[in-house]
Amino acid sequence: MAAAAQGRLPSWTVAGEARRAHMGRVAELLGQWAVILDLGPQSVDRWIAVGQLHDVLREASPVELARKVPPGVASLPAPLLHGPAAAERLRIEGVLDGEALYAIAYHTTGHASLGVLGRALYVADFLEPGRTLEQEWRASLRARMPHDLKGVTRDVVAGRISHVVGRGVDLLPDTVRFWNALVATDEG
Repeated sequence: MAAAAQGRLPSWTVAGEARRAHMGRVAELLGQWAVILDLGPQSVDRWIAVGQLHDVLREASPVELARKVPPGVASLPAPLLHGPAAAERLRIEGVLDGEALYAIAYHTTGHASLGVLGRALYVADFLEPGRTLEQEWRASLRARMPHDLKGVTRDVVAGRISHVVGRGVDLLPDTVRFWNALVATDEG
């Protein structure tokens, strides 16, 4: 974890320069938010490491990734396999704790059981300043972080769901459950 917190990625990373720059921006956001939340030095490093490691296999072959994930997630669409594959590899190597691995595994789909770190990664991955689509909206959401994590997470999930539905693609069950969990906490 310490190496990743300092920007050193595992030797098995499959990510080009642009992807590594994205990972660095996500890590930077997470680190800033952890400091603002006063989580302490170890947690700040942990959050930065998660940001650095979330896409370590993003550019690996989908066929190869499908062989590296647990059977329950092998049926995910190819572009979404990198999170579970990275989490599995990091689990085997004992690099991160369960919550951090869960955050990495579900950073693209969301999951009803994501905690603060998982939700922060989900949001940071979407809001990092290198993303060029809807820059003003993303900047306004970043400005609300980290103190409105719940509201920003809900807004990001709603935006992503709207995009998927607009493309005529089925929503993934984990994403639907994630949305339902976010809405249920608003009602209760």
